[in-house]
This record gives sequence, C-alpha cells and structure tokens, in this order.
Amino acid sequence: MAALATDRRTRTIMTIAACTALFAAVFAGAWLYGDSGEVTRLTLRKLPPDFSHPFGTDWLGRDMFARTLKGLRISLFVGLSAAACSAVVALVLGLAAATMGKTVDAVVTWLVDVAMATPHLVLLILISFACGGGAKGVIIAVAASHWPSLTRVIRAEVMQLQSSEYVMLSHQLGKSRMFIARRHMLPHVIPQFIIGLLLLFPHAILHAAALTFLGFGMSPHTPAIGVLLAESMRYLSMGLWWLAVAPGLTLVITVKTFDILGSNIRALLDPRTCRE
Repeated sequence: MAALATDRRTRTIMTIAACTALFAAVFAGAWLYGDSGEVTRLTLRKLPPDFSHPFGTDWLGRDMFARTLKGLRISLFVGLSAAACSAVVALVLGLAAATMGKTVDAVVTWLVDVAMATPHLVLLILISFACGGGAKGVIIAVAASHWPSLTRVIRAEVMQLQSSEYVMLSHQLGKSRMFIARRHMLPHVIPQFIIGLLLLFPHAILHAAALTFLGFGMSPHTPAIGVLLAESMRYLSMGLWWLAVAPGLTLVITVKTFDILGSNIRALLDPRTCRE
C-alpha cells in the first residue's frame, strides 16, 4: 500500500512537472521567435502546414506557428492576471463573510447570488466595454465575474473552522476577528486558494479568448488567440482550415493542461487525498 501511494505521488509530481515544462516552452518559444510572426512575406501567402511552417502561413505570408505562440503567451498573461485578481477577491470576500458577522455574510452572499444569476457572457461584455476593451478591459471583466464560486468554497471552509477548539479559544481570549482571520483562517484556506486559482485559469483563458473573438477584447493588431480565430473565419470558406484549427487546438490543449495541473496539485495538497 505504501509503495502504491509513493508511486501515485511520483506520477502526480511528474505530471505537474510536465505541465509546467509545457508552459515554460510556450514562453520560451514566443521569446525566441520574437516579432517574426508580424513579418509579412507575400511570396509565402496561404501555405498549408509543412516542415518549415508547422502551422502554415496566413493571407499575408506570416508564420502562424510564431503568431500562435505569441498569442498563447498573451492569453497566459491575461488569464493569469485575471485569475489572480479574481482569486484574491474571492479570498477576501470569503474570509469576510465567515468572520465579520451576519451582516457582512448577508451582503457577500447577496453579491455572490447576483453575480451568479447574471448571464456570464453578457456581464463579461458589459464590463469589458465599459472599461474600454484591450488587455485591461479583458482582465477587469474576467476578474470581476469569476470570483463567486471560489468565494463560496472559501466561505464554507472558514465556516467549518469556526467551531474548532483553537478558534473558540481565541474568541475566549479576546482576540479580534481580524486577528483570528489572519492567524487561524488564512493559513488553512491557502491550499484551497491555490487550487481555486489554478482551476480559475482555464475559464479565464477561454473567456478572454471569447471576448476578443467577439470584438470586445484585444486590439485586432494584437496576435491574441481570439484575434487569430476571428480573423480566420473569413478564410475558412477558401479552404484555409489551418488558420482556425492550429490556434484553436493549441488553446484547447493549453486549457486542458491547466485543468490537469490543477487536479494534480489538488491531489497533492488535499489532506483527504495526499495519503491515498
């Protein structure tokens, strides 16, 4: 049994390392290619995938592999920024709801219900449009709409701690709610926070790409994945299938990789599964 648990833990760590190496390769590849994806070569227009151009070229002869790598780097940056902001908001609100009394709890619960009842894509579009679009608008829109589910998780975790002996003892010793939240609650919910951040990341990437695809996100001159997919739509009828398939497939692989990464880190950090 111990050998089986050790083997499972080793596989989990190797999977995490492989996922991390894949993301590092994306950033390294985007850095190595530099701005080569922006260089137009009209003599190489509309070439299908081959050894010299693994993802083919577009209608201006730009290398789609270089453009896709740069688009993935932009998507990873936007997704990480938005997911981090959203997770911090969820952490603060979850702790406040569970430790600051019934009034604060009622207000936070009402905010969560309102945010979850609003159509997600409509909320994203409205916030991004109000913030002027671009990377800033996408980050604010995604961050402002993805915190409710993690807030509920953190609130539930902290609520369970309220009846623990050391928390009750702190109350009896006259410690403030802020002290209890900072010294007793926060260390306990850090694993949930990290896992929630990683699991928010795929949603952030997909919704950022969706906003850009619909024209409410990045500038058309920015080679983000959503821009690449939007531009490819007008050329699909001409048989240039690789313009949509290559960026779309890499986006799906990236999202799935982050989902695997989050699941494995959860298995590694969760006390209920780390000893299995």
